[in-house]
Amino acid sequence: MTTTPQQPTLHDTAGHMRHETEHKSFSDPDETRAFPHGRADILSIGGGDVGRMTFEPGWRWSNDVKPIAGTDSCQAPHFQYHVSGQLAIHMDDGTEMIAKPGDITSLPSGHDAWVVGDEPVVVIDWYGASNYAKGS
Repeated sequence: MTTTPQQPTLHDTAGHMRHETEHKSFSDPDETRAFPHGRADILSIGGGDVGRMTFEPGWRWSNDVKPIAGTDSCQAPHFQYHVSGQLAIHMDDGTEMIAKPGDITSLPSGHDAWVVGDEPVVVIDWYGASNYAKGS
């Protein structure tokens, strides 16, 4: 009896998420979204997207990405690891913080952010990369 091999899926027979072994690098992103004073490099891996956002000195979401997003504040939630630079974050509820290298932030929708100082900010984003800096 001959069996036909089946194509791998992202779910096993019990409906649990599974994934294939993958290896990618931000040196060869699947997509790059450029915007004034920065860019978002996107990798599609493991059934989702991971982004490396680079913000140059002078970058501010409300000046550089707001015209692309078309919203009053950033509506993309984020779960980020801060690699370099300092990023000031102002939530719509008035909460403010400055994220520095080594920090992890979990940000719901509704915020503005900007680079503090002269060093570029680099963050790795596991949650908000899919639609970041994409027009509607």
